[in-house]
Amino acid sequence: MTKRVLLAEDEPNIVESLTFLLERAGFEVGVETDGRQALESVLANVPDVLVLDVMLPELDGYEILRRLRADQRAESLPVLMLTAKGQREDRETALECGADLFITKPFANAELVAAVERLAGQGAA
Repeated sequence: MTKRVLLAEDEPNIVESLTFLLERAGFEVGVETDGRQALESVLANVPDVLVLDVMLPELDGYEILRRLRADQRAESLPVLMLTAKGQREDRETALECGADLFITKPFANAELVAAVERLAGQGAA
């Protein structure tokens, strides 16, 4: 069965490239460009992996992650945080909020696809 990835990202170029890369790797990809919609989408239909940008309109990635980890429906959802903010504090905040992995932009395409594949392997069956 095809694994589902939700991409919560508001940068059109990144959405386009990641959608292409992940679909080529065999994933079904959904996209949300605003934090509130991303949260609602995940809770309505939990994907196998969430690729979550930190800086989103409406709700930031950290707040989305806090809310997901507090909700039984998504508390164990594998989450890859993606951000242009590469400071140590950002990484620590992401991990404290419950991120499984943290990748900074710009990223290597192969690294990101491999990370999503790894998370999908430990996700829901």
